[in-house]
Amino acid sequence: MTSPQTEAAASPSRRQAAIVAGHTGDSTTARQFLADADAKVRAAALGALARLDVLTPDELNAAVGDESPTVRRRAASVGAHLACSRQYELLADDDPSVVEVAAWACGEREADTKAVVLLIAIGTDHDDPLCREAAVAALGALGDPAGLDTILAGCSDKPAIRRRAVLALAPFEGPEVDAALIAATEDRDWQTRQAAETLLRPPMAGDEDADADNQI
Repeated sequence: MTSPQTEAAASPSRRQAAIVAGHTGDSTTARQFLADADAKVRAAALGALARLDVLTPDELNAAVGDESPTVRRRAASVGAHLACSRQYELLADDDPSVVEVAAWACGEREADTKAVVLLIAIGTDHDDPLCREAAVAALGALGDPAGLDTILAGCSDKPAIRRRAVLALAPFEGPEVDAALIAATEDRDWQTRQAAETLLRPPMAGDEDADADNQI
């Protein structure tokens, strides 16, 4: 019978095996580790299957409901590129670290109304500043007009959120955006000021040609 000490010592080797499987095309081995007793091994298996592009929506759904935030965080990350029916649950997770990653993942996908509504709620009311920051950044990445008020509110939040909110204003235009950027040039945080100054700076000669070259 395997002792708890032996089991604990074996976990890193199983995790390594799951990671290696994702780099060697061994989806069978990776999939076996999805039911491992160790959350770190399950998370590694999830990442391996995602790397191999063989993770199924059902497997991702199961990971969303995993008891461990370690696995749910990986599910949130993987969800940036693979949709599942339970993905929105991660935006309401009890663990702030899961919510943070889930918000980031939303910014990597195509905009949809439900995601935007949930991100607005997180960016406005979540107790954890990292979650608010991630939500504001995602709203900026999505560029949905519905998220603008939340981004503008973020310009008055904690320094890290103010910096992120200023950058998130890049896709938007209008007098309220201009006013927020001008105000941010006098922010106490130098990085916030720098971000605002960069966005307000008029394009330099040659920028349009460079953009055109990049599109060729």
